[in-house]
Amino acid sequence: MNKIRLKKIVILPLILIVLLLLILILLLDKKEVKEETSKSYISSEMLSVTLYDLEYKESIKINRGEEVATYKFKEKKDDDIYVKIKYKDEFYLINKNNLTTNKDEIIKEKELFVRTNLTVYKDLESSKILSYIKKGERVEILGYDKIEEGKVNKYKIKYNDIEGYVYGKYLVGTLEESIKVYDENGIQEYMSKMGDTLNGGNANNLDYYPYEKAKFEDNVMPEEVRSLYINSGAVKNIDEYISFAKENNINAFVIDIKDNTSPAYNSPVMKEYSPTNYDKAINEYEDYKEYVKRAKDAGIYVIGRITAFKDSYFVNDHLEVAIKNSNGEPFSHNGSYWPSAYNRFVWEFVVELGKEAITDVGFNEIQFDYVRFPDRTTKLEREGVIILNNTYNEEKAQALQTFVMYACDEIHSVGGYVSIDVFGESASNYVTAYGQFWPAISNVADVISGMPYPDHFNKYEYGIKEVVWTVPYKLIDAWSKYVVSKQEIIPTPAIVRTWIQTYNTTKQPSVVYDDEKISDQIQALYDNGLNGGYMTWNSSSNLVKYKEVSYAFRKVYE
Repeated sequence: MNKIRLKKIVILPLILIVLLLLILILLLDKKEVKEETSKSYISSEMLSVTLYDLEYKESIKINRGEEVATYKFKEKKDDDIYVKIKYKDEFYLINKNNLTTNKDEIIKEKELFVRTNLTVYKDLESSKILSYIKKGERVEILGYDKIEEGKVNKYKIKYNDIEGYVYGKYLVGTLEESIKVYDENGIQEYMSKMGDTLNGGNANNLDYYPYEKAKFEDNVMPEEVRSLYINSGAVKNIDEYISFAKENNINAFVIDIKDNTSPAYNSPVMKEYSPTNYDKAINEYEDYKEYVKRAKDAGIYVIGRITAFKDSYFVNDHLEVAIKNSNGEPFSHNGSYWPSAYNRFVWEFVVELGKEAITDVGFNEIQFDYVRFPDRTTKLEREGVIILNNTYNEEKAQALQTFVMYACDEIHSVGGYVSIDVFGESASNYVTAYGQFWPAISNVADVISGMPYPDHFNKYEYGIKEVVWTVPYKLIDAWSKYVVSKQEIIPTPAIVRTWIQTYNTTKQPSVVYDDEKISDQIQALYDNGLNGGYMTWNSSSNLVKYKEVSYAFRKVYE
């Protein structure tokens, strides 16, 4: 019995001690809860802030904008005040200056500098353009829209008397950073050798900073796109093209949304921006949407083609945007009117049309064609015969590259990819007279699509002794080497997906482009590592012709 009593005497106090400890822990926890004062946000000029453990040792980095629980505990150390916070169930100390309860005060930067020529937006809801700011300029920061991983998506800025919104990725913290030229792998040294001999701009004045290419989990681009071109009228026969595609190794269609004087459907965006395009539409909106849906339902990747800066109907509606003769009348080039690629209202139209095609019609990708100024007009420009309406005093190549940046930013925002068509000449070692320069466009766009149609070259191009369109393999092989050299000098080259001639030559000596000639073009591309795919250029989208050369599509290229 004595032993039992002794055990009780020993055990009971132990139990009481344990209970007291538990009560104490609970009380301390309650005290911690009571000490919590508010939810706060990490605030800084930098993307991230250092957190310290309770011994004031550096612990982790946390992105600005993150929400944390703050406590009443404060302590002064080295002339700074530190606050206790809880983040992901762990306690830390943080400098009081890096906390705020006001979301508007999360970002602390008051001024930033323009890293590359950028577009200023009127608001956060649309693609509407307010102005343009050149590299190296200072802007005042008034606010922002949202923060992701510490990065601001768009800043509200003030520049002179302009207040608008710009993408944060184009701004940096210092003037020195903004005027610095990106020169990894000697890009700038390479570019500096090229002047502005053709009036298209200087390669050295373009932007070669790395650009993150888009990738959408719910919109997967095939690694190799094998595509037929289908024009605005031919799309009515979409089922026939789908059947052909399934039998002949085709996995994509390029379908016209707007070709010059051939708008594909009466788009609501056309109704707002260009009533003539709307009234002249070839297909009804709902019918056209159904054609695209059938292609997608069949597993086809659909690319919507939009001619950007060649549009007679748009000029009819908006004479003020046109390239003009010196007498003020619109300049006609090859029978068409051209909106100036310098004009931002034109940019808005084609990009809003592209966004609508992604969100409402269902396209996977928007392809912009005629991203250039008219060709063979240098003499007319120098003599003042035609006026390009260069509002911001840009070089042609600068305006085109800034358009591609704008188009990518906006089309990416709704989940679509962007491809840009360029002349084959743009892969040469100079900036073309019409403003296209392969590296400047490839570095920004998701896809770049050269148009090296053999019958568009001079007879003996690249030192080839035969008439080049009679030997398409030799021609495309030589051209591809220029492309590869341009792709290698830029940090973030686009996928190369090339247009191939799928029609008989229009020059003498005339050549029938049969399946062998079609295959020769594709093989030359692939032999040079340009295996992002191909697209068939046949302006009539002639299904009989496609069937005649179908072996070239069924062939596997390695």
